[in-house]
Amino acid sequence: MVDECYSVEIAGIKRDLPLMEIKPGVKIAILNILGDYEFVNAASVELAALLANRGIEVLVTAEAKSIPLAHALSTAMELPYVVLRKTHKPYMGAALQSETLSITTGKPQTLFLDEKDRRLVAGKCIAIIDDVISTGSTLQGMRLIMNKADAQIVAEAAIFTEGDRAQWYDIVALGHLPVWVDDSP
Repeated sequence: MVDECYSVEIAGIKRDLPLMEIKPGVKIAILNILGDYEFVNAASVELAALLANRGIEVLVTAEAKSIPLAHALSTAMELPYVVLRKTHKPYMGAALQSETLSITTGKPQTLFLDEKDRRLVAGKCIAIIDDVISTGSTLQGMRLIMNKADAQIVAEAAIFTEGDRAQWYDIVALGHLPVWVDDSP
């Protein structure tokens, strides 16, 4: 049972996000949009308005929690989207890859761009989409793959940024989540 929560609101939709300790003395609010169509749809409409007129041709996200957002945003903006996978499958052909470090698991993970999707993004103006941008590790992994694929990143967007706001001045986001640090000995 979760005792502590942080309340957020996007486009009139409110959610209480459970706080999770990711390392001793450090907690973050956990946004899990999987299955939450109401919140995802509201967020996608808001983000679509902020991303309009940027010349975006393809949306790109990483597996898995941000897939519903990419799908809803794809529908709202009438654009294709690509999912960078966390495991390589034989059908993916000559996939591109990069490694990231997950804040929630604390473990390295590899992202893969399918050969088919590589052709879709090559030479295109893309927007990188995530649910929450925290350390920037996943964002950096997505950037690396898009650069290898010769895609032009014209926007980076998320429902929320998290942590040090100064790092996220160029991210299109609907809100910001704090990080709770217990300074007691």
